[in-house]
Amino acid sequence: MTARPRMLTEPPKGTLYTFGGDEWIVVQLDEAMSLDVNLKAQALTRALAEKALPGIVEVCLSNASYMVRIDPDVVHPADLIEQLREIEDANSDFRSITIRTRIVDVPVLFEDEWTAATVRRFRDRHQRPDLTDLEFAAELNGYRSTGELIDAVVSAPALVSMTGFVPTVPWGYQLVPEARQIEVPKYVRPRTFTPERAFSWGGAFSAIYPVDGAGGYQLFGMCATPIVQPEQTLYDFRGSFSFPRPGDLFNYRRVEREEFDEIRARVEEGSFRYRLEELGFAPAEWFARPDETVAAMQELLYGA
Repeated sequence: MTARPRMLTEPPKGTLYTFGGDEWIVVQLDEAMSLDVNLKAQALTRALAEKALPGIVEVCLSNASYMVRIDPDVVHPADLIEQLREIEDANSDFRSITIRTRIVDVPVLFEDEWTAATVRRFRDRHQRPDLTDLEFAAELNGYRSTGELIDAVVSAPALVSMTGFVPTVPWGYQLVPEARQIEVPKYVRPRTFTPERAFSWGGAFSAIYPVDGAGGYQLFGMCATPIVQPEQTLYDFRGSFSFPRPGDLFNYRRVEREEFDEIRARVEEGSFRYRLEELGFAPAEWFARPDETVAAMQELLYGA
């Protein structure tokens, strides 16, 4: 009698290394997405980039994993996996690694007219057609009003965990303890339209839609500042058409319509520059004193 294959009763533990065709290695650090595992992914991909190993064409960071594109004529994928394991072992204490990054002021007009119109247009695709996206998120997370929810959103910056899905979309974990994380489901069915620069939330992630397109995240407001600029005429886009970088700290700030319009005017005339500061982000310090660490970051950005 032929033995039946053994069924796994639980997912495999530890990092999973697999091949994606001839040119890709997929490294899954955990089945669950969390701030902790993303910090590990960021530490490993930065360490890998610093080594500049031969045969690596591209490294693609994700929320709980990363991919490495290779030239198989230069490096054998099995040999590279051994090197990736060595890098993981050498960076096991990833929380203690200080990340050189930027904290960025990102002004948001909440409950704006453009995302409000989109919300009304697609109520038939939502869990609660009788509520706006902000009202739905506030109720689901135990806030008494949309104002309380917005206060929570702007209370701490979001760590850009990856960019992608639509190119340049900054996904972000808010730097708050897990018990205070805002979480909302995506729409039951995706929208066929989302306006450019819409500020949104899905799962435990914030996100900004860089261009018009489809989408399913809950819509909270409109960012005043661009995320992508193909023409690269603005100061912050001279080195790249995309502004966000993994590891950035996006500090979302509530603005009124007058300031929103002033920022948009500076963008249109070409004089706009992001308000930002460079800093060293030490995850161990944040895990030990989250609120104090966030306050120090925001003081650096805005002054005392």
